[in-house]
Amino acid sequence: MARKSSFDEEQLTDSAYYILLTLVEEQHGYSIMQNIEELTDGELKIGPASLYTILKKMQSAEMINQIQNDNDRRKVYTITDKGRTVLLKEVKRRIRMAEHGKTVLNLLEGRSKNEA
Repeated sequence: MARKSSFDEEQLTDSAYYILLTLVEEQHGYSIMQNIEELTDGELKIGPASLYTILKKMQSAEMINQIQNDNDRRKVYTITDKGRTVLLKEVKRRIRMAEHGKTVLNLLEGRSKNEA
């Protein structure tokens, strides 16, 4: 049986998550890479091969669109309504995950829930 894509489940990888975050405004590929690196303070860097592979998959999943522009050499992308819905769901999921992690971190550091 073929492995399911994270896009089938609408649960995003970190790279796909950050790509959608940057595409709330129209951007071309190089700009997407720069903005992700800046947004994450250099913690996440996506190379061109990975970026364009993910962009292609996100287009197939109808989360983003490539839009027409005046420069044939630059492909410009934007998030779709479906992409916005997936992104909002993913942001909420990741907030819950961070809250769970914070609870465990407090336990590991010897603090009770009330001290957090």
